[in-house]
Amino acid sequence: MTHLKSLLSILLIALSAVNASPLRRDASMATLRFAARLNARDATLSVADADRARAQAMVHAGSKSKRAGSSSVSITNNVVEYVAQVGVGSPATQYSLLVDTGSSNTWIGAANPYKPTNTSVDTGDTVSVTYGSGEFSGEEYLDTVTLSSDLVITGQSIGVAKSSSGFNNIDGILGIGPTDLTQGTVSNGGLVPTVTDNLFSKGIIGTEALGIFFPPISANNAGELTFGGYDSSKTTSPVNYVPLTTTSPASSYWGIDQSIAYGSSTILSETAGIVDTGTTLILIATDAFNQYKSATGATMDQTTGLLTITSDQYAKLQTLTFNIGGSPYDLTPDAQIWPRSFNAEIGGNSSSIYLIVTDIGSNSGSGLDFINGYSFLQRFYSVFDTTDHRVGFATTSYTDAVIN
Repeated sequence: MTHLKSLLSILLIALSAVNASPLRRDASMATLRFAARLNARDATLSVADADRARAQAMVHAGSKSKRAGSSSVSITNNVVEYVAQVGVGSPATQYSLLVDTGSSNTWIGAANPYKPTNTSVDTGDTVSVTYGSGEFSGEEYLDTVTLSSDLVITGQSIGVAKSSSGFNNIDGILGIGPTDLTQGTVSNGGLVPTVTDNLFSKGIIGTEALGIFFPPISANNAGELTFGGYDSSKTTSPVNYVPLTTTSPASSYWGIDQSIAYGSSTILSETAGIVDTGTTLILIATDAFNQYKSATGATMDQTTGLLTITSDQYAKLQTLTFNIGGSPYDLTPDAQIWPRSFNAEIGGNSSSIYLIVTDIGSNSGSGLDFINGYSFLQRFYSVFDTTDHRVGFATTSYTDAVIN
């Protein structure tokens, strides 16, 4: 009996240690708020052209073996930007960083210069990332990064730009994409742990997952990044998860498999693509886009590069359904149009109706046949889970809202 009691005591102590572990799944989550803002439009590049350029750069980068210059793509031409205030150093200097799931290096110095403090460590390595229409190069430092009072990372790798191009009115990027995208960006040749990696490895969050809430730009509300899980107060349904795709090049990013239907007709059979905060629109393969264009009766507007429809056609617009892992995610007619109060920001006419679905630039079968960008993500809560290799979605109060 004494022996049995001893064994039970040991077991209880072990279980208590497990439950107290800072890496447990129910460890505290923490949130970083960010603001959405509209970029000044580049008169030489429509929003659709900018998104297509990013898509093609992703195909090119994801298809190559991991080496310098292949890790990331442009995020500088998207119309809607998500900017978080991030502190670096101690005492911290605040920098305005773009939130991007399509790249993974965190760096500063594009606008405001880096201010070293006693927590700054120069590794002696150089860092360089090409983003399609932008780039930066400089030195790698290790420093304290403060995302919020609950999210303080010591010894985080950051790039400090000596030169950069293609970035206006921002200080750099908060990269929250897959870690493999950092391969070859630093001169030592290894992978660079992302901020999410380090939050997890240091026990600050209990699972390496990131929840993202993107309110529509017209709602004028702050977005939120929740590290370590997701914020159920922002969802109106359970989160449904799907495994990451194994199809290249989508598998290099936050890639999933999905099909798309317009009304009752499938326009894109199940195929691989990505979920990406750095893309403004919803891009689909050319053959699917042509079917969508024909079904809606839309015509191409040369100024904006977007499809446009009449009021009568809008009244007949059907639901666009994304089937992801057996779960339907419906975009209502209101969700399929660019917010009319911001038509001028894309070079459009104030009285016109523009669709947010556009051509990715290649037929299906490329291995990256769609991008669910901001126009999708503003209607659904998304969860990017590195621990369990999956992406999840849930409905929000904006899923069926009439705001455009």
